[in-house]
Amino acid sequence: MFENSLEYARKCDASDALASFRKRFHIPKSASGEPFVYLCGNSLGLQPKAASEYIQKELRDWSSLGVEGHTEAEHPWLPYHEFLSVNMAKIVGAKPSEVVIMNTLTTNLHLMMVTFFRPTKSRYKIVIESDAFPSDKYAVESQLKFHDIDPKDGLILWKPRKGEELCRFEDLELIMKEHGDSIALLMIGSTNYYTGQSFPLKKIVELGHKHNTKVGFDLAHGVGNIQPNLHASGADFAVWCTYKYLNSGPGSLGGCFVHERHADDKDLKRFAGWWGHNKETRFNMRHEFDALSGAEGWQLSNPPILSMAAIRASLDTFAEAGFDNLRKKSVTLTGFLEFLIDDLKDDRISIITPRNPDERGCQLSIQVKSADKSLHTKLTEAGVISDWREPDVIRVAPAPLYNSYEDVFHFATRLKDTLD
Repeated sequence: MFENSLEYARKCDASDALASFRKRFHIPKSASGEPFVYLCGNSLGLQPKAASEYIQKELRDWSSLGVEGHTEAEHPWLPYHEFLSVNMAKIVGAKPSEVVIMNTLTTNLHLMMVTFFRPTKSRYKIVIESDAFPSDKYAVESQLKFHDIDPKDGLILWKPRKGEELCRFEDLELIMKEHGDSIALLMIGSTNYYTGQSFPLKKIVELGHKHNTKVGFDLAHGVGNIQPNLHASGADFAVWCTYKYLNSGPGSLGGCFVHERHADDKDLKRFAGWWGHNKETRFNMRHEFDALSGAEGWQLSNPPILSMAAIRASLDTFAEAGFDNLRKKSVTLTGFLEFLIDDLKDDRISIITPRNPDERGCQLSIQVKSADKSLHTKLTEAGVISDWREPDVIRVAPAPLYNSYEDVFHFATRLKDTLD
């Protein structure tokens, strides 16, 4: 299917219907002026050139309108978050009313756990994957402690089997069979940051709900990478950041999904703020809290418009490209990367990410036997920006919006030279 040659890579780029989107991003360059092979969108996505224009527009409206920009700006600031909902919903497979851009990822995770982790004396445990991103583990441990539950008792880790790197669904089934009556929340990363393994979300939800357990997902490494189909999955909630595959800028806002079956449940406990209050009476200031319907009802404060402008620039680009088209290219582009790595025929390296495209996004985690970070340093010096994770893994993620087949070819060539 694939060929190991620069000519073949360029031929693929020439026939790629999405190739022109690469020109819409700033590609970092080395001191010599050569573009880096940037395969680190799983850590920080590249800047869309449109982001500056979108932010400058809000700055101009602020300078000329002042406070009146809340209602008189071209994109009024009061409902600004609503301008993001439709495009964001398409990317995560949800209804617009089920998503909202607000806060940052771990803040949103805590807000969701306030609502959906309601421990009792008999049902009080949380399940996460054993190598979840550290912030998730810290967050769930702190929630357990907040409820006076010892994490050693209240936290269950879904682990790979001895000698394996990936989690097996049947082992999660065994956990639920053994502990199901005591588990209050399944909180799984949709796509594992270290291995790149993408989990079967709908099956996890069905398993959790079968045991009367709430189910939520951290989409930090899934959003803009895989299609989680959140509404159809039936998940109770999900949270994500926007600065990785969604290219919104360092430390930018996160997103939140709340399934529509919870949209108007006034009995759900939550931490409240005025931006989650009924829009019709929000500025009357004297009313008791009246939660908005849907995910908007979990908002706390009015949003930072400049950050949202950068997100809007990226989401508009995603909408134009079409997420289904991006996912299709992602499967092929990552498949080409997999082929080239295999073709190195080097016993020192192995791919720990699942081989099945349905069980991964664009990231491949390359394990290098007996290596340390000096290998990654040499790769960087060779003009590649990727990501090193201890003890011996290089994570590379060819993002279909701006990475090319030629990028992937150059990476494989430089990895081989570095190993040699």
